[in-house]
Amino acid sequence: MKEPVSSAFAAKDGGSSAGQHEKILAMVQIALFTAIIAVCSWIQIPLVVPFTLQTFGVFCALAILGGKSGTISVLLYIVLGTIGVPVFAGFSGGIGTLLGMTGGYIIGFLFSALIYWGITRWLGEKLPVMILAMVLGLAACYAFGTAWFMVVYTRQIGEIGLMASLTSCVFPFILPDCAKIALAILLAKRLPKRLIRRV
Repeated sequence: MKEPVSSAFAAKDGGSSAGQHEKILAMVQIALFTAIIAVCSWIQIPLVVPFTLQTFGVFCALAILGGKSGTISVLLYIVLGTIGVPVFAGFSGGIGTLLGMTGGYIIGFLFSALIYWGITRWLGEKLPVMILAMVLGLAACYAFGTAWFMVVYTRQIGEIGLMASLTSCVFPFILPDCAKIALAILLAKRLPKRLIRRV
């Protein structure tokens, strides 16, 4: 009579171990994509208006890990940068960078992630939904970042108009950011689902 009980406990223990293993793998992947975002932030593309691959790293985390895990990865990246780890563009870090003129765009990544998570949780992860979620998230990042830029610029240098701010901070990056969205989604669709663990 004891064998069935022992077997039941063994099966339960095995299932628990497998669940713990899945959670550990998910956490490792979140940390990995936090590092990927940091590395992408350090890579600068020297075009007429130079830009980094920072947003590409964010989009990859969301598209590949999914909304929840991707958002945790983005949040972890921002927290690390805030406490001084040089994960931001130009190997910078610290609260000063976050409170600077372009810090709003870094905070805006979190809004992008939350919007993507919310939309895909509600509508699923079909291709049109992923594209819509990323475009709306990017728009939110632009909006928050530009408003932040205008406030900090006005305090530190002088008044600046919306069109001048958009010309400096948004318009040159729209096409590159759209290309990053397309590439991130392409990578996510090509990557075997069995390799990804989600929280």
